[in-house]
Amino acid sequence: MTATRPDGLAAYVAVTAAYWAFMLSDGALRMLVLLHFHTLGFSPVQLAYLFLLYELAGIITNLSAGWIAARFGLTKTLYAGLGIQVAALVALAQLDPGWTLWGSVAFVMAVQGASGVAKDLAKMSSKSAVKLLAPKGNGGLFRWVAVLTGSKNAVKGLGFLLGAALLGLLGFVASVWAMAGVLAVILLAVACFMPAGLPQGRKGTKFAEVFSKDANVNWLSFARVFLFGARDVWFVVGIPIYFYAVLSDGSEAGNRAAFFTIGTFMAVWTILYGAVQASAPRLLRAASRPEGELIRAARGWVGALVAIPALLAALVAAAGDPAPWLTVTLVAGLLVFGAVFAVNSSLHSYLILAFTSGERVTMDVGFYYMANAAGRLLGTLLSGLSYQLGGLPACLGVAALLLLLSRVGAGRLDAGAQAQPA
Repeated sequence: MTATRPDGLAAYVAVTAAYWAFMLSDGALRMLVLLHFHTLGFSPVQLAYLFLLYELAGIITNLSAGWIAARFGLTKTLYAGLGIQVAALVALAQLDPGWTLWGSVAFVMAVQGASGVAKDLAKMSSKSAVKLLAPKGNGGLFRWVAVLTGSKNAVKGLGFLLGAALLGLLGFVASVWAMAGVLAVILLAVACFMPAGLPQGRKGTKFAEVFSKDANVNWLSFARVFLFGARDVWFVVGIPIYFYAVLSDGSEAGNRAAFFTIGTFMAVWTILYGAVQASAPRLLRAASRPEGELIRAARGWVGALVAIPALLAALVAAAGDPAPWLTVTLVAGLLVFGAVFAVNSSLHSYLILAFTSGERVTMDVGFYYMANAAGRLLGTLLSGLSYQLGGLPACLGVAALLLLLSRVGAGRLDAGAQAQPA
């Protein structure tokens, strides 16, 4: 017997709570790994390696997760994401300081790969559920997806701060065990209170259906690759290592202060990003604007974003040695980047759900987030490489080039196309 449709708001709250719990642990884990291994002497390229399998796993997971959810149901993929993250944290706690450098790198890459699988199972499940639960009309879909995405990023920002604080207070292994325990309790709570009635899957779903024939879905995915590549090319390795070099004097107390400051900046940036995402429907007056206007808005906002990293790259290169005024200007410029980037990201997150149908939602969302993961993989790899070759100016210059490519993809969206029926 088919389960009845869940109450939309109750199911939305349960899905959002699960997603929040996951992203808090995801942000904390990223900061723990980055700062811990930097203090062990890892180079920028080696630090980037630690996250490559995480992003590669995201590409593969998103490509298949939409099909898995369509076949087996959204709640199963959501629980699987949370469960795999708990297992990844437990595994990371087994890291042995006596291992060789490359043995440690290989082990952490494998654990991060599992975490990447977990993250994208949770993300695809949560975003797809919104398409099915959101009220129809009057901008309801844009509002609900903006709140989910914006609050998620605010929580992930708190995770960055939490990870840096835990590393300074408890150390690496104790922090990882604490996070695994808390997330396991949250998984049990969400499983107990999740309303019944989310789609349970269609057994006849074929894997080939994952690939969309809709040109708008494909061009939006293309734009997404380079949008997120442009963020991560400076965000993953470049900025944390640059700030560490500026702030730390190499002592234990200096390291602790640098960890806290870097974690605070990453947290503030991500929380601001999330707050602007959540406000995007009101900022863009989405309830009163047709979809075609929002597509044209996506082109304009990404065009505005290009100038910010280009100007910052020129400023840092011209300044030479770091100075207090440069650090303040850099922080302010990157916060502006975060606000404009958030509007772009929110428009993309709405448009992918507007372009797809209720029947194809998990597959189109999975394909789109595969592109998102591909952009993060590209940005992560270029972050370590760019910083190694040209420092922060190279990271920011590459970001501007990637944003130009994102503008090409946005420019190919058909503003006259109609949304698919739900």
